[in-house]
Amino acid sequence: MRRPGPQLLIGAGLVLILVAMSILPGLFAGSPDAVVVTRRLEAPSAEFWFGTDETGRDVYARVVHGAGSTLGVVAAAVAVAGLLGGGLGALAGFAGRLPDRALSRAADALLAFPPIILGVVLASTLGPGARNLILALAIIYVPVFFRVARAAALMEAGRAYVEAARTIGFGEWAVLTRHVARNVAPVVVQQCIILFPLALQIQAALGFLGLGVPPPTPDWGASLQESRNYLTVAPWLAIFPGIALLLAAAATSLLGRALEDRDA
Repeated sequence: MRRPGPQLLIGAGLVLILVAMSILPGLFAGSPDAVVVTRRLEAPSAEFWFGTDETGRDVYARVVHGAGSTLGVVAAAVAVAGLLGGGLGALAGFAGRLPDRALSRAADALLAFPPIILGVVLASTLGPGARNLILALAIIYVPVFFRVARAAALMEAGRAYVEAARTIGFGEWAVLTRHVARNVAPVVVQQCIILFPLALQIQAALGFLGLGVPPPTPDWGASLQESRNYLTVAPWLAIFPGIALLLAAAATSLLGRALEDRDA
């Protein structure tokens, strides 16, 4: 049995920490909204590990609690995009002909837009809020999942077990849902891990532009936006949310690459 490599161990370890921080932030830090006006813009210290912001809030607590809103939005968006894009891709690849042509042209139309531009248009149109942000991010990545699932379904549609299932009396829908979709699903799940850091970058960019989760909810992208006026006097306001984004992206990237190497 092949032993897990260092990439897989490091990536999985960091992801588990981030998941725990997102689900149970209270175990890692206190309230992110506690204000101590007399302690405004204090540098990192033993009491405030990441310093304080312009209103006297603990930056460490806001970074920890921001993991839930930031990573939760991205995870939900990627999951929705994977389910919708993966399902439509499997249908198009298996059914072929008219459904394939229609769905492929729609996916091509969405893929023609740069992700950040499409994200800005969708987020500004839908308005601020976690649900709208999830929907905007999901729409961006639906065509990517569609292409991946379609290619996998095309390969599965020509395999012997599909013909065998038809021979023993299974209908087309049963073959798709019970057999083809089951073999396409692992490819979609792996693509979720690969696309997570890319979706995280878009989410952070939208938060920085003020199109993400509205305040006072902690959010890493919004924290970067709030810090822009204090970069010279309090650089820690941008440094620590930036490091959190970098670590989250690096963790999922390591995990995705490790899984790709194991499948190669």
